[in-house]
Amino acid sequence: MFLKKSASKESKSAIKNIVTLNVYADKSYIFKGNSFQSLNKLSYNTSNFIASYVSNKDIISTTIQLSRSIPQEDIEDILEIKAYEELGLDQASNYMISSIEVENGGEEREYHIFVAEPEVLDELFLPIKQETKYLDLIIPAPLLYKSLYKKEILSDNGTHCFIYFTKNDAFITFYRDGEYLYSKSIDFSLEYMYEKYCEMIGEQVEEKEFFSILESEGLKTTNSDYQQNFMKIFGEIFITINDIIIYAKRAFQLNAIDQMFIGSAQGPIIGLDEYSQNYLGLQSSDLNFNYNVNNDEWYTDQLQYLMLLSSFDYMEDESSIVNLTMFPRAPSFMNRASGQFITATLASITVGLAYPLVYLIGSYANDAKIYALTIQNNELTTETNKYKKMLSAKKQEISVLDQEIAKLSDIYKGKTQTLTSIYDKKVNYRLKSGTFHTIAEELNKFGVHVDMLYSENDTLWLSLVSSDDRKFTELIKYISDTHFDEINQIDIELIQKDQESNYYKGLLKVDLR
Repeated sequence: MFLKKSASKESKSAIKNIVTLNVYADKSYIFKGNSFQSLNKLSYNTSNFIASYVSNKDIISTTIQLSRSIPQEDIEDILEIKAYEELGLDQASNYMISSIEVENGGEEREYHIFVAEPEVLDELFLPIKQETKYLDLIIPAPLLYKSLYKKEILSDNGTHCFIYFTKNDAFITFYRDGEYLYSKSIDFSLEYMYEKYCEMIGEQVEEKEFFSILESEGLKTTNSDYQQNFMKIFGEIFITINDIIIYAKRAFQLNAIDQMFIGSAQGPIIGLDEYSQNYLGLQSSDLNFNYNVNNDEWYTDQLQYLMLLSSFDYMEDESSIVNLTMFPRAPSFMNRASGQFITATLASITVGLAYPLVYLIGSYANDAKIYALTIQNNELTTETNKYKKMLSAKKQEISVLDQEIAKLSDIYKGKTQTLTSIYDKKVNYRLKSGTFHTIAEELNKFGVHVDMLYSENDTLWLSLVSSDDRKFTELIKYISDTHFDEINQIDIELIQKDQESNYYKGLLKVDLR
């Protein structure tokens, strides 16, 4: 029902048919009149919307966070710069880079970045482009599942894991709450399984026979040789898948995998649900949905259907789909630069015919010169804007780093002061026992005795007793000369003679540094 609704929308436009291509298996289908049928030959037809996909193994992907303060018009350029930096791309190469924003409420905006090498895209799609003249949509294979949520075929609650085997690739993809999360290719493509089986039995079997048994009987085949070797091959496969699931749970903080879907380009493989239960502890379902379209084939590669659904989504909202095409369709004549130039030239000629030939030639020459200068000005303006955006991005990065440096400097200064204070207390702290020992020796040397001693912080008060008041003076002079670098001030505040004992008493104050 959803296909009929989408098709009716497109019937209002120039697009009448949708062609989906699997360049890896050289298969193509056309959706026409609510019928999805195999297409034997490709041709140039502007009423056809042409879509294909690029395998997970042929793309590079990553996730990039950007500050929400960055202006929207600078996002595309900054993402491209970040992609080159974080993925270590060759600066001399011009990669196809596309992105899609992840909806979150965090402090930073998050984007999934997908990168493809032009050489790879040329090798895969250039032969198609020579026949069709354009490709409207080339979507990364892991993003094909997004249409299942948009069309409400799958609920967008929980975490889903998709495993799909094609002839040249096998990849596992995770979606959380209907949004793409992570994908990873593994070595076990259908072609690899065939080669692995031949290696196990030590002889070359017919490829057609191998896939016939895999499609019709799967892991529950009655052929003992096939059954034993299938079990070994898929045992290795599910061990690899289990490692990836463990990584994904840890990396993306997943509590559990709520649903698992397994499929292949050859059709459902019988017996895989038991393997997912034994090796992963998860129940799995076939990746084979009822799409409500007419098709005479017993089974059609599910990626063909997913490309069809993604094409509808793309025609409704181009910004919602990652597109890596290098071969977009040409714009209408009036929207092309050549068309605009021809139209302007014809208009100029028509007006110029009313004037003498000399003015016609001068007007034509001026128009041509203005046109050339306009093109040159547009090119320079584009280049200037590009570098302005790059400089703006770098200035914002520098500003953020300066703020971070200032914070770290304050932290460093505080810790330095703390360590200095601790060091001063541990290293420069003066033990009172040592001070008292020194005082006792010097008092004894001058025949002066202590009647009472009192200390507070770095100040000492000593009540001295001596038979001669000159000994007080000698003691003070000796201490001043000997310990001048250890004291701030020394003073004897009171000297008086005890009339009963004929001894002199004095109160000595010493301020230590």
